[in-house]
Formats: sequence, C-alpha cells, structure tokens
Amino acid sequence: MTNHAHFLLKSGEAGLSLFMRKFLTGYTILYNRRHFRHGHLFQNRYKSIICEEEPYFLKLVSYIHLNPLRVGLVRSLEELNCYPWCGHAVIMNRITCDWQDREYVLHYFGEDEGMAQKAYQEFVFEQSRLRKQSELTGGGLVRSAGGWSEVLSLRQRAEKQFCDERILGCGEFVKEILYEAEETVKTLVPVSSTRANAMEALEKRCEKAGITSQALQTGSKRRECTQVRKELSRQFVLEFGLSYADTARLLGISASAVNQILRRNH
Repeated sequence: MTNHAHFLLKSGEAGLSLFMRKFLTGYTILYNRRHFRHGHLFQNRYKSIICEEEPYFLKLVSYIHLNPLRVGLVRSLEELNCYPWCGHAVIMNRITCDWQDREYVLHYFGEDEGMAQKAYQEFVFEQSRLRKQSELTGGGLVRSAGGWSEVLSLRQRAEKQFCDERILGCGEFVKEILYEAEETVKTLVPVSSTRANAMEALEKRCEKAGITSQALQTGSKRRECTQVRKELSRQFVLEFGLSYADTARLLGISASAVNQILRRNH
C-alpha cells in the first residue's frame, strides 16, 4: 500500500515480536542506505492480530491481496496479476518472491499446481465482488461473529461468545490463546505493579456497585459482592495475569472458587 503493508505470517517458536524487530530494523537500515537518509522509517509499532487458521486463512489471503484493487492502486484483476508489491502476483506465478510460501496457499485449492492456480484465481474473483468483509473488521467480537448483525443475533438468543480485540477466531480459540498466554504475562509484568493495579480496579468496581472493599474481601454473600467477584476474577486472571491464588486473596474467596467462576463464565 502507499503508507503501510499487510503480512500474513505463521508464528514460529521464537514468536512474532523477535522476528518483526529484526525484520523492521533490517528493512529500515537497507532503505536508509539506498535513499541516503537517516532516522526512523516507521511511524508506530506494528499492529498484530492472532487468527484462527482454518476458518479465516483464505479470507485473509484474498483480503490482503485485493487491497491494491479496492483502493485503486490497480484498475483490474488483470493489472493485479502483475502488480509487484502484492503477493497475488506471486501466487499467479508472474513474479518471484523467495520468502513467500506460494505452495502453502495453493495447496488449499488442489494438488495439481495448474488446477489449484485456476481455482485460486476464481476464488479471488468471487471475493473481489463482495463488499466490506464484516468478519475481518471491527472489534474482536464483531470480527469473530461476522459483523454487527451477527452480534445482535447472538444477544437476542442470549448466547455468549468469548472475545478479545487482539484475536480473530471462535470463542473457544480465543479462550485457549489467552490461557496459553497467562503464564507468559505473569513473567513479564512485575507482581507488585500488577497487584496495585488490581487493587485500584477493585476499589473502583466496589464503589460503582455501592459496596465496600472490606465487605468483598471478608466473604460477604450479598448478591452485589458475588457479581463483582465474578467480574473481577475474570479481569484479574485474564487481563492482569494474576494467579488463581493471588486473585482469591484479593477477593476473599478460595482459589478453587476462582477456577469455578472462570469455567462457568467461559
């Protein structure tokens, strides 16, 4: 694109952040040398969204590859076939790009390369006729549900969908990713700072609910206290990265109770 780029990457064991740091630094150095300039090249940190592969991979491929056409950088699919700054031309075998895994995309369309390429081209043509991709835009729940109309439908049916702004996938996929990240988060965030933030959130939530933090922490069975514990258990574990035991101490309940709350909520 004119001021940004989209990449669809499969993260390895080292993780995305290390790769992106090396990639962006290396590209900046190369670009600055080529154009006799100095300093930063990119304005902000890159934005990343974790995606569930099975339902979204092909949608994302077409969404990224059709961007130059949708914004008018090329005027037709024929021009897009040869556009050098887009992965579509690589899939169509018009240009070569060693680091792009062309075969990985084509294997979704068949074993024979010629037939797979033709099927891919037909798929991209069909996608080019669609309007805004509701399942790829908006907040976490809006994206994963497939647009606001689906979100409203879920609400009318009283169905809950676990969601996160940083993840594109079904509720179970989002929950799995967040639980896998929990231990990593706890090693990166200072415990003292996290507890202070948790206490601040606790005081604010208690004030909003019209109860005292003392009542909450001494095991009150009032309905208001029970509801606040449910909300804060989820926040403390999934957002702040606190352990079940630390969360339990702050909320005046047992670690097993915290575990049960999270299981029921998800």
